[in-house]
Formats: sequence, C-alpha cells, structure tokens
Amino acid sequence: MNQQAVSTHKEPALGFSSDNIAGASPEVLEAMVDCNTGQSAPYGGDALTARVERKLAELFERDVDVFLVPTGTTANALCLAAMTPPWGSVFCHPSSHVNNDECGAPEFYTNGAKLISVDGPSAKIDPVNLRKAANVKVGDVHVTQPSCVSITQATEVGSIYSLDEIRELGDLCRASSIGLHMDGSRFANALVSLDCTPAEMTWKAGVDALSFGATKNGVPCAEAIVLFDKKLAAEMGYRRKRAGHLFSKMRFLSAQMDAYLTDDLWLRNARQANDTARRLQDGIKDLEGVEIFGAPQANLLFCRLPAAVIEGLLAAGFVFYHDRWEPDVVRFVTSFATTTEDVDNLIANVARLAG
Repeated sequence: MNQQAVSTHKEPALGFSSDNIAGASPEVLEAMVDCNTGQSAPYGGDALTARVERKLAELFERDVDVFLVPTGTTANALCLAAMTPPWGSVFCHPSSHVNNDECGAPEFYTNGAKLISVDGPSAKIDPVNLRKAANVKVGDVHVTQPSCVSITQATEVGSIYSLDEIRELGDLCRASSIGLHMDGSRFANALVSLDCTPAEMTWKAGVDALSFGATKNGVPCAEAIVLFDKKLAAEMGYRRKRAGHLFSKMRFLSAQMDAYLTDDLWLRNARQANDTARRLQDGIKDLEGVEIFGAPQANLLFCRLPAAVIEGLLAAGFVFYHDRWEPDVVRFVTSFATTTEDVDNLIANVARLAG
C-alpha cells in the first residue's frame, strides 16, 4: 500500500519585529544538554567557564576579566555601576537602549547616577556635543560629575560607529578622565559589517568595558561583561553577586557562550542576519511609495511605507514595529534564523500591496 508522502515544506516566517523573537542555534542547545552530565564546580569555578574566559582573551588579543550574566540589561547596568559613582553622570545618546529601554536599571544599579543624553546623527554621539557636556562644572559639588560614556554598537537604528569614530570618542574620554562603555548587544553584527577585529573595535579604540551580546544572535540567555580596565574587576564580582546574577550552575551560561564562540558560529550568525537585511532593502527600495532611511549597516531596516501597505502586511500576518517613530515608519529586523525565503516572501507581499 502506498504511504501518503509527508510534506517537509516550511512556510516562510512572518516575524520581523526583533532578532529576539528567533530561537537558538542548535549547536548552543546541544552544548547545554551536553554540560548537563556529571558534576561541576558552582559559581563559575567549572572548566567550561574557564574555557570561555580563555576564548574571550584570545578573541580580544589580551588578558580580560569576564563575568557572564543572563541579560543585556544586567551587563549594561553593572558595567555602568562599576564605572560611575552615585554622584556621577553617564553620557549616552537619547535613543540608546540604556536611556529608553531598561526601566531605570542603570540608575538603580549605580545607586542614583544621572543619565545625560548627548545627541548626534544616526543615533551616534557627536564628539563635539560630548566635549561640551563633559567639561561643564567639573569639580562643582552642586552637579553630578562626568564619569563615563556609553555607546551602542550597532545602534538602535542599525547604524555603526566606524573605528575612527570610536577612537575619537575614546581619546576624548581619556582626555577628560572618564570611562568608555560599549553596549554590544549587536556586537557581532557591527563587527562583520566593519570587517575588523574585536580588539580594533574595543580596547584598541579606547573602550574600557564591553557588554558582549549573544542573545540576539543565537543564544537563549547568556551575555558577557568583558572588562579591559582591570581595575573594575574586583568591584564587578561583588556587584554581580549583590544584583542576584551570579549563577550557581554557571556552566549552563558558559556552555551557551562556549558554543557561540566555537567555529565562528557567532560570526556566521551575524552575517546571515546582515545579509538578509540587505536583501530586504534591495528588494523593496525601488517599489512605489517606499522610502528607505539609510542603507542597513547591521540587521535593522527602517523605511516609510504607504499606510495601505502597512495595513495589508499586518492583515497578511506579518509582525513588525510601525508608527512608533513617525506615521508610516516601520522597522524590519532580521536574525540569524531569517532565511532568503522569509525575506523574499516579505518583498513579494510589499510589491503586491504597493502595486
């Protein structure tokens, strides 16, 4: 008797709201299962955690202090807390994640330090504006004192600081005796776009502390605080514990990060996300009524679409952010799991509705 064939056809994914909606890379999940065998020293005293620390030291071409945490908000807030006293100020872009999307975590963990926004085009801090802000009432007991700068790489609009731009900010920070933190939630996406080394994009350009993101790029729940300024390390250990983010079974965080860094998985994932974002831009940029806001440098694409196209896409089941910035402005985000078929399906629907 003939058996009915089982279809293996996979419907294109319709979600483009964030790279957080994707699952995890199979290699990372397998590593978590593998580390579940046997016993292991707690609180980061295990062999897997030591291996991750060695890998990150090799990656950044120098000795670094590494503290694994489960979320990017934790990484950012603890970095800023270690770099800023309660009477200090943190300079960041108005559109940055630390300023808009962390529910006051930086202020909470710093015990009251002040976030001061410093504007600039393409969601990047303008050095001229930063120089002015960092030299106002220094030493005046009546105002918070400049303590550190936080930049986002890649930014919330998908732009990327060039190496020269990071170096300029790093030089300014050193001249003003303030620290430089990098929120690298999309660190890999920026790195492959710039085609540089991790060292060139961080400590060689003046970065003191890095939130090394992985969750947006194929990891379930692991980020790394990477400290290039070793004076921050002792305090960071206590701060992580006090914040409730020192995992007793640390090997499960370390297994994720170890697999992420093995065989360049993190870079392959980032290239896939970036490439599909560019494919999306190329597919819709010439369509009637579509206005692209800058070429995507990472995996985020902002554009203006006719209201009828937005309504049609939503009705067809597509998921994306819209009208949060301006009327008819949408944001499409691709991920390591986004396929060419997913993107081509979205392009076809935009073309159909625009036509």
